[in-house]
Amino acid sequence: MTRTSTYKAGLAWFAAIGSLWVFVLVALGAFTTSIGAGMAFPDWPLSNGSVNPHGWLTEIDKFAEHSHRLSATMMGLITIALLVWLHRTEERAWLRKLGWWALGIVLFQGLLGGTRVIFDRIHVPGFDMSFGQMLRIPHGVLAQVYVCVLFAIAAGTSRPWIENSIGTASDRVRKLGWWCSALLFLQLTIAATMRHNYAGMAIPTFPYSTPQGDLLPASWDYRVALQFAHRVMAAMIGVAVLIYGHFLARDKSLHPLMRAASLLPVALVVLQICLGAQIIWTGRSVAMTTGHVLIGALTLATTFGVAFFTHRGSIDGLRS
Repeated sequence: MTRTSTYKAGLAWFAAIGSLWVFVLVALGAFTTSIGAGMAFPDWPLSNGSVNPHGWLTEIDKFAEHSHRLSATMMGLITIALLVWLHRTEERAWLRKLGWWALGIVLFQGLLGGTRVIFDRIHVPGFDMSFGQMLRIPHGVLAQVYVCVLFAIAAGTSRPWIENSIGTASDRVRKLGWWCSALLFLQLTIAATMRHNYAGMAIPTFPYSTPQGDLLPASWDYRVALQFAHRVMAAMIGVAVLIYGHFLARDKSLHPLMRAASLLPVALVVLQICLGAQIIWTGRSVAMTTGHVLIGALTLATTFGVAFFTHRGSIDGLRS
């Protein structure tokens, strides 16, 4: 089969579907963690020794964990198919390499998830969490990297990218896009660390840090520090994304649809802050917490996707 860099509708749609399916996986993972169902089954890769364990359709904890495992398996199959399709038909080496990165990450994610279960009872001296529980943090962080890789593949196979109908962004817009993406990734890393250290309610008031209306917490420990850092980062990201959206919308060299896309990161950050507030005000509602994790991943993916599109010229110049 001849490799080309032309638009392939089937590949483009499959890549887009894959980048959407990952949010099913993220949502199920967030829901599983939110209800504390990560150890609903003490074995792996099977669940109670079966691919169809008793009670998984009737007991919420088993449903959450087994659904997460099934969706992860589906994600792995999608990634393998995407890699093969790219390898057989895609001329651009950087895009084929992204396919390999996607496969490597999804396989490593599976191993991390399984190791988290197997080593759940191994105590680590000096820490509140077991070794298996610690692995939840890199598992959550790497999931965000995987989402971005899938979005990069979907962007590279899309018609606007192939036909170069995006326009050419200014240096300022391109740099701001990467800065916002980096800040969002750092924020999600803090969030994963906070979430798995049970620090989501370490500061039980919002927007202030005390019931008396103080900006700073009255007392500090590592959980309070994580929660406060998360709030400070949210404020920084709000400002950064507003600035990015402003300059992206005003960049006349870009296609009008690209300029209109400036509204997406801004709207998602506003929604994310509102969900974060609701988590505090509802005492960590499962729905609000799951939604907060999901929208966080979507905010990073959307901002990264827009930034990636604005770098089309330099990225396609990496072909070998």
